[in-house]
Amino acid sequence: MAAKIIIADDHSMVREGLKQLLELDGDVEVIAEANNGIECIDLLERLSPQVLLLDINMPKMNGLEVLEKVKEKNIDVKIIILTVHNEIEYLLKAVNIGIDGYMLKDSDSAELKKAIFHVIDGESYIQPSLIPMLNSKMIERDVDQTKIDSLTRRELEVLKLLSVGLYNKEIGKNLGISERTVKNHISNIFKKINVMDRTQAAVFAIRNNLINVF
Repeated sequence: MAAKIIIADDHSMVREGLKQLLELDGDVEVIAEANNGIECIDLLERLSPQVLLLDINMPKMNGLEVLEKVKEKNIDVKIIILTVHNEIEYLLKAVNIGIDGYMLKDSDSAELKKAIFHVIDGESYIQPSLIPMLNSKMIERDVDQTKIDSLTRRELEVLKLLSVGLYNKEIGKNLGISERTVKNHISNIFKKINVMDRTQAAVFAIRNNLINVF
């Protein structure tokens, strides 16, 4: 069954282009399009898609305001920000509100589809090319030694690998452990460092200088 998607973007050519690319293989169906934030909220409440592809710059209600409204209304949908903005401020605001994914509009369709199906599976997806930007633009690192010290050696290894974009299967192969064991480690990590998803865990790792990316 095809994944049900809504695209929210105020540029009709962008929406049409995304729709054509995503529906090419039949595994994604764009069930509606919104050209402003208010229309987007209305469609989400009426159609219950699995994923919302959300632009930040929209009239009437911008993408971050839509994201806040979705959380406030407790609408059950996975949200991927799809934007031209690669500034750290936008990314961190979106992470703090609670996104499932963050992608740039210059991403190829294969990577965007990968992000869609990963968030549907309950995982977060932050575009790997944004990690160096995060690392280079963050001026202050909020080192929380107590949380770091609470992690076991193996949990630290898992945290570092997930923070550079590896998925559970890849982490397991890298460390020689099962995918189920990786999931258990990630669950423990989230509890110990008080984050909700992989994106927030990656931001924690970057802020605390646990990974070096170039």
